[in-house]
Amino acid sequence: MDNILIIDKPKGLTSHDVIDLVRKRLKVKKAGHCGTLDPMATGVLVVLLNKATKLSSQFSADDKEYLCTMTLGATTDTQDSTGKVLKEAGLDGIDDDRIKEAIMSFKGKQEQIPPMVSAKLHKGKRLYKLARKGIEVERSPQQIEIKEIEIVGISKPEAEFKVTCSKGTYIRTLCHDIGEKLGCGAHMSALRRMRSGKFHIDDAISAEDIR
Repeated sequence: MDNILIIDKPKGLTSHDVIDLVRKRLKVKKAGHCGTLDPMATGVLVVLLNKATKLSSQFSADDKEYLCTMTLGATTDTQDSTGKVLKEAGLDGIDDDRIKEAIMSFKGKQEQIPPMVSAKLHKGKRLYKLARKGIEVERSPQQIEIKEIEIVGISKPEAEFKVTCSKGTYIRTLCHDIGEKLGCGAHMSALRRMRSGKFHIDDAISAEDIR
């Protein structure tokens, strides 16, 4: 059982929930994952069993590919659709061409400020745990790279696009930043990880298969 499992994480489960399921059903001593997916996100979760857990740092550094749906016109405190709406704005004067231009402008190397609802550590504590207590702290910008962006479709207020990015990139923050650039605000309303390194969604098994 020193294996690698590629699981299509369902919506509503945390990455840790999936690890618990794997441990219980497969009766393995050790299990871990490479790259957390939020409960609202679905898709490729690379799960390492027993001795394969030693490969975690190797696989965690791989590029990721996502399919994202962004909703324009509203900014939330979590930068996604699960959060509280902080401000809203109309989309008058913001046509499809402006939206496309704003999305594509984020391709390349850049600095990104990690969101409070992330697993980044601040003085030994996870940011999302501080956020749950209503605490916001200053975060240092991180160097990331958006390697590819492909716009799938725009039907206002939503825009759907694919992103290939480096380790440590937050797609929710990308959506937020695109909204700020357009001046109308935006948040992430759906996210599916299509690929993590060489592991593709076509290789994945479902949580039901594990059960």
